[in-house]
Amino acid sequence: MTAGLVEELSAEQGAAVAHGREPLLVVAGAGTGKTTVLAARMAALVMAGADPNRLLLLSFSRRAAAELAHRAGAQLHAALGLPAGTPAPRLPWCGTFHGIAARLLRDEAAALGLHAGFSVLDAADAEELMAQQRLALGLAARSVNEQRVPLAATCMAIHSRCVATRQPLAEVLRRHYPWCLPPDDTGGSALARLFDAYAEAKLQQRLLDYDDLLDGWWLALQHEPVAGRLRGRFDHVLVDEVQDLNPLQWRLVEALRPGGAGLTAVGDDSQAIYGFRGALVAEMLGFPARCTPAARVLTLTRNHRSTPQIVASSNALIAQVRERFDKTLVSPRPAGPRPLLHAVADEAAEARGVAAAVLEAREGGLELRRQAVLFRTATHSQALELELMRRRVPFVKFGGLRFLESAHLKDVVAVLRWADNPAAQLAATRVARLVPGIGPAALQRLAAAGHDIDRFEPPRAAALPWQALRALMQHLRGPDARWPADYARLIDWYTPQLERLHADARQRQQELQQLATSAARAPNRLAFVTELMLEPPAAHGAEAGTPLLDEDWLTLSTLHSAKGQEWSAVHILRVVDGAIPSDLATGRADEIDEERRLLYVGMTRARDTLALWAPQNFHVTQQRAWGGRHVTALHSRFIDAAVLGTLDIGHGPREAGGAGEPGLPPGEAILPALATAPAEPGGLLAELARARRRGWAQ
Repeated sequence: MTAGLVEELSAEQGAAVAHGREPLLVVAGAGTGKTTVLAARMAALVMAGADPNRLLLLSFSRRAAAELAHRAGAQLHAALGLPAGTPAPRLPWCGTFHGIAARLLRDEAAALGLHAGFSVLDAADAEELMAQQRLALGLAARSVNEQRVPLAATCMAIHSRCVATRQPLAEVLRRHYPWCLPPDDTGGSALARLFDAYAEAKLQQRLLDYDDLLDGWWLALQHEPVAGRLRGRFDHVLVDEVQDLNPLQWRLVEALRPGGAGLTAVGDDSQAIYGFRGALVAEMLGFPARCTPAARVLTLTRNHRSTPQIVASSNALIAQVRERFDKTLVSPRPAGPRPLLHAVADEAAEARGVAAAVLEAREGGLELRRQAVLFRTATHSQALELELMRRRVPFVKFGGLRFLESAHLKDVVAVLRWADNPAAQLAATRVARLVPGIGPAALQRLAAAGHDIDRFEPPRAAALPWQALRALMQHLRGPDARWPADYARLIDWYTPQLERLHADARQRQQELQQLATSAARAPNRLAFVTELMLEPPAAHGAEAGTPLLDEDWLTLSTLHSAKGQEWSAVHILRVVDGAIPSDLATGRADEIDEERRLLYVGMTRARDTLALWAPQNFHVTQQRAWGGRHVTALHSRFIDAAVLGTLDIGHGPREAGGAGEPGLPPGEAILPALATAPAEPGGLLAELARARRRGWAQ
């Protein structure tokens, strides 16, 4: 039956699907059917006798994991010949790294000395807790060694990079945050004290941040018998998008399957674009040699998405990368037009040109939703957004707020978190602030009472609303609590607070009601809150523009957010030095290579047509003191002679320069590119703190 799963695949895809238990690395080029191969391999393993309950899939988004599980299930359903309506075998261990870590740590909480009711901090709450410790240590009000300690957000970024990359604090500061080093270059003793205080605060409040979930999983794999039980749960481990794994995630994967037996890694080194999160493409390049025996490397090169002309340009671009798996993509699709490099006068001309080109394509029958405009940084689309609004072209923009950055969602989650974890001080303080009549003095008294809702005596003005909150918390913590009915009870209590605090309460109320569907799917409220923390759904606030003005809309997206997507027509803005590559990422060769891969990701999103825009002048008000309001840009150093030979040169639609603004002549527009140990007492949280303290000191 396994053969039936590979009949419709190409020879290279079929080889990956039918591979046995030996370690395997699938290097899947852009548009080569990575998801198809991974889903088919999961199904083939089950058809070959693997227990679906002992198959682990790790991905970077819950949606991607769910899609892979669904597609594998559909293939199993067909291969087994099950009648319609009969469910296929379930694949219960498909999820994100953080989601799987949370499940396993809860299962092993007792053995790890971890309270089973631990709370998971989202990024915003983790930053707030770091800020509290920074303030408590006096690091916010004065200089340390004649240098101010970074703000909490930067401190969190430094902390996360240390954990993810397994590098000492001093090395991380020297390599990535040199402006945060003290004058004596000691590696930041003030930061080490801050990180210790942050760890102690989490320990006292039974809190885990995102880094703790993975680091705790790794630590658990270092100690028997827990490690044996965790490894023994799974016979096969499949990992998606491995080019984006940081060193800690690689160590986790390899500790789950020592030697690599039963391990399948799938990814594309040419799309490694998350170095700023600690991902190292060198880890993927070195993976085959770390296995015993060495992992088999299978390369997928047939790009079924893009035309041969777009593939040729993309190949020429990625060939510039210094270290990579050697592969040249080919396209079986019919020929199409060559990609265009548009040289225009400035960003205003770029905006007019892109808007005109998009509307021209729409008049030719290409819906707006099949077109996209991509850019390096969200601010690069501002001129275009104004132009689209002027022309009343509906659009959505991706890369905005996440759902749980909305105040009303954070309020609801805080109530549930405090109910499950009475020691969660951040949640307790946030919930108390919702009660009318509770001010700063009352919050101090609540803290003095250990955030115990029953011991705290509220001010007279807050007595009745506080009693309502106390009744809700007593119910949520009592024997009569039932999920998901308690979600509705919580919303009933919160609605008056919502109406009092927010002018747009009706829209926020609708979002809370929509969340009830997710609540109903969760087995309990602890699982519900954990899932929300790890991967919140998209919010209305993540979109810019008004897409409902029409039945069709244009997509605007950062290059990072566009990864994994595709459109018939793609425009990429500001393909000039200073934007692509970013002027903040030109210090080291590996940073330049990552910027080059980012442009490659954007170019390979296009199916039929691709346009690169290179405005030659930019209005920069900050540089008036330098004697001018405009600066001149060169087209990106990535557009070298090899890439340029695959492009046609354009100057945008006729109106791109506007009235009286002819396009620049080719000789002026296309300028030369620039040169370019055993566990100690205290449980898992305490052990994490001790292990990291050793790292801060290195």
